Amino acid sequence: MDSIKVFAPATVANVACGFDIFGFAVDSPGDEIIVRKSNLPGVRIKAIVGDEGRLPKEAERNTAGIAIQTYLKHIESDQGLELILHKKMPLGSGLGSSAASAVAGVFAINELLGRPLKQIDLLPFAMEGERLACGSAHADNVAPSLMGGFVVIRSYNPLDIITISTPAQLFATIVHPEIEVNTKDARHILKNEVSMKNTIIQMGNVAGLIAGLMKPDYDLIGRSMVDVIIEPIRAILIPEFSEVKQAALDAGALGCSISGSGPSMFALSCDHATALRVGNNMQAAFHSVGIGSELYVSGINQEGPRVLG
Repeated sequence: MDSIKVFAPATVANVACGFDIFGFAVDSPGDEIIVRKSNLPGVRIKAIVGDEGRLPKEAERNTAGIAIQTYLKHIESDQGLELILHKKMPLGSGLGSSAASAVAGVFAINELLGRPLKQIDLLPFAMEGERLACGSAHADNVAPSLMGGFVVIRSYNPLDIITISTPAQLFATIVHPEIEVNTKDARHILKNEVSMKNTIIQMGNVAGLIAGLMKPDYDLIGRSMVDVIIEPIRAILIPEFSEVKQAALDAGALGCSISGSGPSMFALSCDHATALRVGNNMQAAFHSVGIGSELYVSGINQEGPRVLG
């Protein structure tokens, strides 16, 4: 095989109470990459489609490129490669755009070279893409994009990733307003310390959300989707945040919060019809103040990246 085309899904990170430790994959949107073997040394990005010229084509400055370079160095391969990256999701959206590119790239090269590494062992290379993108090698986007499903990052040192089961009828609504939030800026405004009171509340919600997903108990899921540490700070970056959140709850959502660092907002619902109604309500709330948006409704993607051809 001389070339391969791969899709990697977008993700919702943090999932309300689980800052930097929770994330899940969705069916759409996502990124696609074509990786071709080359007789010339090095990793070269031939084209990036859908980024409006905003992303660097130098491999060492691109999340897909750096993930592949780190992977090749690890397996001690000098295989030359050409990449074509199709960005099929908005940049700076809070949907793991940089993570999807990194995952697509490292998954594609591992497949192209005959799977010398297990899929879970690709995670550190994808995390290097995140380090490049936002200055922190966090895994709450790349892990679910790579492994699929709902992921818990129990520990970063050593890296310990757990995939937990979720209800088959759990649906995610994602609304991406036509504004942009820089991930580095969204991390910069966070406090370095939190109160004991809020820590205890947050720990209870983290445990409750995991229990609710695994039982499954939809009411418990909803009661646990409360973030008293991150959301109150980052909400100021999203116009009409409170109104959009209330619109989701009024339409029957179990809970609603910020996807990653924003500005996308997500909600969870217990069936597809409710998830769609929630999305329409959220979009209407944004539209009422002149903000357009994109809507995605999806089950929890259990597959992760996949080969397209």
